[in-house]
Amino acid sequence: MNSIKSLSVFLVLFAGTFVLGNSIYTVHEVEQVIITQFGKPVGEPVTTAGLKFKVPFVQEVNPIDKRVLEWDGAPSDMPTKDKLYISVDLFARWRIVDPLQYFLRLRDERSAQSRLDDILGSETRNAVAKHELIEIIRTTRDRVPLLDTALGDSVLPNTEQGLNMGALVPIEKGRKLVEQEIFAAAAEKVGVFGIELLDIRFKRINYNESVRPKIYDRMISERRQIAERFLSEGNGEAARIRGNRVRDLNKIQSEAYRQVEEIRGLADAKATEIYASAYNQDAEAVEFYEFTRTMAAYPAIIGNSTTIVLSTDSDLFKFLKGMSPDEE
Repeated sequence: MNSIKSLSVFLVLFAGTFVLGNSIYTVHEVEQVIITQFGKPVGEPVTTAGLKFKVPFVQEVNPIDKRVLEWDGAPSDMPTKDKLYISVDLFARWRIVDPLQYFLRLRDERSAQSRLDDILGSETRNAVAKHELIEIIRTTRDRVPLLDTALGDSVLPNTEQGLNMGALVPIEKGRKLVEQEIFAAAAEKVGVFGIELLDIRFKRINYNESVRPKIYDRMISERRQIAERFLSEGNGEAARIRGNRVRDLNKIQSEAYRQVEEIRGLADAKATEIYASAYNQDAEAVEFYEFTRTMAAYPAIIGNSTTIVLSTDSDLFKFLKGMSPDEE
C-alpha cells in the first residue's frame, strides 16, 4: 500500500509539475508575444518582460522580435530614365510595431523579409525609372567638381575649366531625395503589415555588366577629346608666340633702322654745316670747295665705259670743257 501511495503522490507531483511548466512562459526584454489558441490569436499581445501564464496544452506562445531589424536586398538590375541599366543594392532598417497585425498577415520574419523584398524592390525600380542616372548618383545639388590645379587658367587661356569640361550636370533632386521618395512610398505599403520602416539607403550603384564596356569607351573618348583640345590650344598658343616674336623682331628692326637713318641725317647735316662754315668764309674758299666736290664726284660718275650727255652750261661740265686731251 505504501508503495502504491508513494507512486500516486509521485504521479500527482509529476503531472502538476508538467501542467505548471506548460502554463508558465518567459517573455524576454527584446521580445513580444502573441498567444494563440488552436492557431488563432487570443487576447492582447504581451509586450512586457517577465514570467507569464497561459492555458496549458491549449494555448501556444509565439515570440516576435521587437528590436530594430535589418533588410539587405540582393543587387538588382533596373533601367534609369535615360535608358541606362544599373545594378542597385539597397539596405533598410525596420521593426514590428503592431505584433498582432504582423502575426495575422505574415506570421514570421522570413515571410516579412520576402514581403519587404517585393515592396522595396518594386518601389526602388519605380523611383529609378523616373529619374536619370545623375540624379541617383549625385548626393547634393551644390557639389563643385575638383579640377587639377596644374591645369589652371594661368597655363593656357582655354583650359579644362575654361572650356567648361568636367563641369557637373545640374540636377533637381539628388540621391537623398530619391531615397526619401522610395522610403515614403514603401513605408505606407509595409505599414499594413504592422511594420514600421525606419530607414532605407542605397548601398551600391554600379553599371550593368553589359553596358560597362560602353561607358568605359565613352569615358576614354571624352578624355581623348579633352587631350586633343589641349593639344590644339597648345599649338595655337605656340603659333601666337611665334607670330608675336616675328612681329616684335620686325618692330625692333624697324625702330633700329629709323634711329640709324635719323643719326645719319643728323650726321650729314652736321657735316654739311661744318663744310659750309669751313668753305663759306670767302669767294675763293667757295670756289675751291665747289672744285673739290666736283672732282670727288667724277670718279663715282664716270667710268671706262660711261657715256655722259651734258649741256655746255652745266656746272659739272665747266671743269671738263676747259681740259685738253693732252692733260688727261
